[in-house]
Amino acid sequence: MPQQFVVPQFIDVEDKIIGPITTRQFLIIMATTMILFVTYKILRFLYFVLTGLPVAGIAATFAFARVNGAPFHLFFLNILQTSRRPKTRVWYKEMNDTELRASLAAAPIAPPKAEAPKEAIVSSRLQELTLVANTGGVYNPDDWK
Repeated sequence: MPQQFVVPQFIDVEDKIIGPITTRQFLIIMATTMILFVTYKILRFLYFVLTGLPVAGIAATFAFARVNGAPFHLFFLNILQTSRRPKTRVWYKEMNDTELRASLAAAPIAPPKAEAPKEAIVSSRLQELTLVANTGGVYNPDDWK
C-alpha cells in the first residue's frame, strides 16, 4: 500500500497575528508609526502634517493594497526591475546578406523523403465504425449483414 502524505494547502496565505493584520502589515505599520513620531518631535505641526500624510499614504499602500491578488510591494519591485532594463532590443547580426547567400548556396538542402501512401478508409466502413463508437459497442456490423 502506498504511503499517504499530507499536502500543504493555502501556502500563499500570510499568517495573521492581530485580527486580520499579517506580520508584514504589522511591521510596516510599526515602522511608519516610528517615522511619524520622529517627524512629529522634530518638525512643526504644519510641516509634520505635510510630510506625515504622504508617508502614511505610502505606508498604507504598501501594507494593504493588492494588485492582481499579489501584495503591492511585489508589484512595485516589478516596476523597478522593468524600468531598469533597456528599452530597445538590438539584434547583432553575425552575417551580412552576401555571406548568408554564399552559405545557403554552398549547402544544398536535401528534399524530404516521401512517405508511403496510407490506405484510404472507405466511407461505408467509416460509417460502420462511427455507429460502433456511438452505440458503445452494441452495434455489430457483422450481425446486420
